[in-house]
Order: sequence, then C-alpha cells, then structure tokens
Amino acid sequence: MWCSLFLLLLAAGGVWTTRPCFPGCQCEEETFGLFDSFSLTRVDCSSLGPHIVPVPIPLDTAHLDLSSNRLETVNESVLGGPGYTTLAGLDLSHNLLTNIAPTAFSRLRYLESLDLSHNGLAALPAEIFTTTSLSDVNLSHNRLREVSISAFSTHSQGRALHVDLSHNLIHRLLPHQPRVSLSAPTIQSLNLAWNRLRAVPDLRDLPLRYLSLDGNPLAAINPGAFMGLAGLTHLSLASLQSALQLVPHGFRELPGLQVLDLSGNPKLKWAGAEVFSGLGLLQELDLSGTNLVPLPEMLLHHLPALQSVSVGQDVQCRRLVREGAYPRQPGFSPKVVLHCGDTQEFAARGPDIL
Repeated sequence: MWCSLFLLLLAAGGVWTTRPCFPGCQCEEETFGLFDSFSLTRVDCSSLGPHIVPVPIPLDTAHLDLSSNRLETVNESVLGGPGYTTLAGLDLSHNLLTNIAPTAFSRLRYLESLDLSHNGLAALPAEIFTTTSLSDVNLSHNRLREVSISAFSTHSQGRALHVDLSHNLIHRLLPHQPRVSLSAPTIQSLNLAWNRLRAVPDLRDLPLRYLSLDGNPLAAINPGAFMGLAGLTHLSLASLQSALQLVPHGFRELPGLQVLDLSGNPKLKWAGAEVFSGLGLLQELDLSGTNLVPLPEMLLHHLPALQSVSVGQDVQCRRLVREGAYPRQPGFSPKVVLHCGDTQEFAARGPDIL
C-alpha cells in the first residue's frame, strides 16, 4: 500500500524543499496535494564514512542513500529506528560490504528498491528479502559465486521483481525449492550477464519475461535448456566468452519469445535454420558481429512473425511482402522475403511492401 502510494506521488510530482537533517546529510522534502497535505523525504548520507551509521532519519523518509561510506557490514541495528520502517528505497552501493546479516532488512517491510551494487559480497543469506516488498534489487559488481533463487522470495504479493546479478563470479544458480512457508520468487527480469555460467541455469517456473546471459562462457544451447520459460519475451546471448554451438530446436521451449540477441559472437555458425524452430512469435533478431550471414532462405519459414534482423553496424534486414503484378492470377499469394539495407534506407522506405 505504502509503496504503491509512493510511486503514484513520485509520478505526479511535487515541490522540493530543504529541511533540517543529521549533520553531514542532506534532506529534501517533497510535498504533494492541496495545502501540502502529504510529504516524502529523500535523505542523502553518501560519502561520509562508516561512522555515519546508524543515522537517525525523519519519520517520513522514503529514500535513503548510504552509498560510498566504506561500510563493511550491514545488520538490523544499522537499519533500525524511527523512519526506517517506511523506507521504499535504499542505496548501499559502492561500499566495502562483504557480508549482510540474514535479518538486516527484516524491519523494512515496505522496501521496494534496493541497490547493493559495487561491493564485495561473496554470499547471499537465504530468505534475506522475505519480509520486504522488493520490486527491484541490484547486486551487480559483487563477488557472488553461488546464488539460490529462493533468496529472492519476497512479501510483494505477486509484484514483478527485477534482479540484476551481472558482473559477479556466479558459476551456479540453485533452483527454487518450493516450501509452504516460502512464496515462489516473482522474478520477471533477470540480468546474469558477465558471470561464469557454462550452461543455461535451471530457471523453470519463474515468471521470467527478460533474461540476459551476455558475456558468459556458455558452450551450447541444447534442447531443454529453457524448460519452463514459456513466458520469456526477451533473451540476450550477446558477446559470449566461448564458441557457442547452436543446435536444431534449441529454443523450442520459448514459444512466446519476441526478441533474440545473438550479437557479438564471431565464431557462431549456422547449424541449419531449424535452430530457430518453435519461435513462432519472434519479431526481432540481432545477428550483428556473427558469421550467420548470408541469411538462409528458410529462415522466414521457421520465423513467421519475424520483422527485422540486424546483421551489422547500421545494416538491417526487414521482412518485405512482394505483391506481384496486377491483375493477380487465381491462387496467387504474395511472396515474403528478407531485404537487407542500411537503416536510413528503411526509414525512408515506409511500409514493408514492394
């Protein structure tokens, strides 16, 4: 309830004023409504040093910035006291955090956005976020090696969760283990770019719509790799750190996929157009920086909804319909082809009909 109200007020906008604050910090109050009937406060206590915590904050604080303070640990006492229970946003990025107490966020039941990026975290306590209402958590640029999906179970009551785990050392993702007392994570966006994954992790039954595996040393995409991810619409496999092998039917578990990025893989080669079989809703395909050119004529047969293919810098192939000459003969059907050219050409062309 509080988080939803907070977002609505931010969208509506208000009047910002400076108010008294803890020494060294800056407090900005935003007021809303007729006669300034409601207010929210942003508190910036960044770049002050580890002595700043625990810091007292106003009762109506919605966002607290504790970034760049050389903090080495966070526990319940650091994030306790009046004002913390209503926090919707918390920034702990660019510190020296190596561990977080399992109960560190236990009192932050309305917390929606959490930034823990650019720290030295090597592990994530189980069920650390269960009492929060998180919709966005950034854990990028840490030293995480093994992460359990169950750690992202929250009290958000089905709200979509966006998780950034990019630029870690992750070599293994443990699948969620269903439990009566633990709700399933509602992760819809998951960034696993630039880790050490050698295979597509088991993410089945997550309501994923966006997944990035860019920069991982994936060796192959085999049938069954994306089992249980039928709702995925965006998949990025760009700039992988190994010679990726695409095999026929490797994406068949992704019938709802609309965007596929395979760019930046110079050693990627065709294993037949059947690689893309099952992708009946795919609209955008990025093959720039690969050896998958020229495109096979059978590509459109396996990708009936395909609209565009990027094949290089400022070079794009578009789906075009050749209507043919008039009058048409009985039984005539327009021919659908891929026509390649620079992006300026397509901008000037207009409708995709020849």
